[in-house]
Amino acid sequence: MNAPLSRRGFLAGAAGVAAGLTLAGCGDGGPAVPQSANAHVELPTYIPYKGVATSMPSSAAGITPGYLHYPADPVKALPDGPPAKGPAIDIMTLIFNPVPPPVGRNTMWQQLNRTVGTDLDFQITPVGDYPDKFAVTIAGGDLPDAMLMLLQSAVQRPQMLASLFQDLSEHLSGDNIRDYPYLANIPTASWAPCVANGGIYALPMPRMLSGGPTFTRLDLFRERGLDPQPTSWKELKQLCKDITDPKRNQYAFGDPITTFNTVMQMLHGPNQWGEKDGRFTWYLETEQAKQAMDAVHQLTRAGCLHPDGYSVLGKFKDWFGGGRIAMNPDAPSAWNDYYTAYASATKGFEIGYLMAPGFDGGPGTQWQGAANYAVLIIKKAPKARIRQILRAMNALAAPFGTDAYLLRKYGVRGPDHTLRGPDPVLTPQGQAEVTLPTIFATDAPQVLYYPARPEIVPTQYEFQQKAVPLLVPNPAEGLYSPTDGARSGLLQVALDDERKGIMQGRTPLGAWDGIMKKWRRDAGDAIRAEFEQAWEDRHS
Repeated sequence: MNAPLSRRGFLAGAAGVAAGLTLAGCGDGGPAVPQSANAHVELPTYIPYKGVATSMPSSAAGITPGYLHYPADPVKALPDGPPAKGPAIDIMTLIFNPVPPPVGRNTMWQQLNRTVGTDLDFQITPVGDYPDKFAVTIAGGDLPDAMLMLLQSAVQRPQMLASLFQDLSEHLSGDNIRDYPYLANIPTASWAPCVANGGIYALPMPRMLSGGPTFTRLDLFRERGLDPQPTSWKELKQLCKDITDPKRNQYAFGDPITTFNTVMQMLHGPNQWGEKDGRFTWYLETEQAKQAMDAVHQLTRAGCLHPDGYSVLGKFKDWFGGGRIAMNPDAPSAWNDYYTAYASATKGFEIGYLMAPGFDGGPGTQWQGAANYAVLIIKKAPKARIRQILRAMNALAAPFGTDAYLLRKYGVRGPDHTLRGPDPVLTPQGQAEVTLPTIFATDAPQVLYYPARPEIVPTQYEFQQKAVPLLVPNPAEGLYSPTDGARSGLLQVALDDERKGIMQGRTPLGAWDGIMKKWRRDAGDAIRAEFEQAWEDRHS
């Protein structure tokens, strides 16, 4: 499930700076290429890796495969030796975790360099500072070889890419990608947002299409004898009241924004944007949005949201892990993270999921997750240098079941991990070293695998099986709107404040129509028109 403030809201604080600096750094931005040219780009041929059999296979619709154990004899990913021998490669990227030890004190990083054949010089910036760092770097012109680009924060994106970064089409389009078989294993959906100016200008950082569920603390519900699978809004509201116990500092939900998203899926609301016959509607300007705000206000008035939920950011994971809230919508990767961070402190700790029911009964929907977290763009360079960088990134995309994947995720056997049967278990040293953000350069398609507790994987796979048939995509994903890139970050923060005011009861629901009228006037209608034009160009 998308959570607008978890990995997107932090962009807004830097939006004004980023806009001005990025515009200044691009000069005239290079040649203008109509977006209609993107409709004719030949995406890379999809060649799925078939290396590891499983009873929980992937599907063309977007189900992620699951594995109980790692292969006892991992496939050698790079049988011909280090593929990217040559000069060091500078990679500017971000991190959500603590920054790992530097390469001189990082066994995993040193071995990764030896395996790839060159020094991978990761320039690591904490996630909250990255938009400023990106803008300043573009403006200064001293570019690294490759850098992460957040699609929603790069203004004048087509001009910037044409002026400064490499069109990779001759290397990656169609069957050309066969030279990079692990990049070819990335599904087609993740390549679509990499297209600009009539070419392929980026590498994907693939993510699960299922999005994440509304996680439930099954142990808390069972303790109270409650069924955490309501079949309507009426049942969900009663469940929230029943699980809430202020005397125990326990509440149903914590974050009003992601709770709103859950209700929107119950109402079959659009996933950010809705599209019909080429006409776009933003999710916050729908009648479902007003109904969802009113529903969250009802929960707030009933005392079912954590009392600090409207004023505190970044605490929701801790509240859920510590049992202060019983439900928390989050990304799919959070499933393993919760067990890693919190299970040892709580006897009987168990996580389940809530599939959003229809508001008045029947099935709800599931908002499709973005196909990528972000993308990697490569500075213009001679063809031989581009090929070296692509060979290095191909190695970083080696899939589950290979020795290279095991190295990226679990480090070096001995110092970084030990084996429990065939499965790696991180040591304290490994827990620090493997935060090296290779996943924010590129990565293999995600899989369901958790060696510490393999018994949870079938539940994760079951969620995928239920969620994927109900997916609602965001039709604006992969499209470009200049106004959206320049304005939406700050506007979203302001609108979230207004939305919280209504859900908390400080602002009447009737004020929302005027708020949306102002949004349309300030930027919304311009963003809509640009997305509609981009949609028409893409589908004409």
